[in-house]
Amino acid sequence: MSDDHSPGDARQPYSDRGGPEGRHAETHDVVREQLTNPTGPEPEDESFAEDIAPQTPDSIRQDQVEMTVPGDRDKAVRNALPELDNAQLSRLAVLETGTPLEQGSVYLDLNDRDTGPFTALGGQEAESRQRLVPKRDTDYELWNEITATGQDRPD
Repeated sequence: MSDDHSPGDARQPYSDRGGPEGRHAETHDVVREQLTNPTGPEPEDESFAEDIAPQTPDSIRQDQVEMTVPGDRDKAVRNALPELDNAQLSRLAVLETGTPLEQGSVYLDLNDRDTGPFTALGGQEAESRQRLVPKRDTDYELWNEITATGQDRPD
């Protein structure tokens, strides 16, 4: 504490005007300042982020698992693969129309087996005229049997 005991020491600064806050109100437009000061980040709408989020390989795989039909339930698959029995057809996972294809994965179109397997590009989907079978969901013996072409196919 100071040695000076003059009457000015006991007074509050700007006490006649309401203290520092009162002096601030005299020199600034306080209401406008409150309205224009940033209030922080707005709460995020997470549903919007989910809508525009890019598909990840894991989400595409999950979509494919949910959007497959066993081959024995599709008459077009039965007609395309007459050499397979019901047990083999039931092991085939055929993608439904509109299912996104995983970039870099290998697929076979059962409606166009002669062209052979193809590797999917980003943004491709299963089309209505296709019966696509993903290689990674098919065991290798069955895959070799359905990809056999022309002379290799058993009668």
